[in-house]
Amino acid sequence: MNRHFLLLFSLFCLIAEATSLRCVTCHLRTLSDHCRRGFGICQAEKYETCMSLRIYTNNTLQISYMVCQRFCNNLTYSFNNRTYVHKCCNYDYCNFKT
Repeated sequence: MNRHFLLLFSLFCLIAEATSLRCVTCHLRTLSDHCRRGFGICQAEKYETCMSLRIYTNNTLQISYMVCQRFCNNLTYSFNNRTYVHKCCNYDYCNFKT
């Protein structure tokens, strides 16, 4: 019986791993479209989604930041001649595309 339990538990773990939301991470992405710091992949945990923060000056992208984020909210605001666009999404690698 223990062998059957271990087999079912292992199968459950594989399914759970395969269905986890994956997001791109980059802590500093520049105008040249290269990640300068923190490039990788994160797996969202409970209550997390993919998040991107993009900072624009005069409608020109300056830098962006991408991570898995808990309790993410879509938000756009302006401050000191910069526009900050905070976007959240919930399918694999969506924060790299938005």
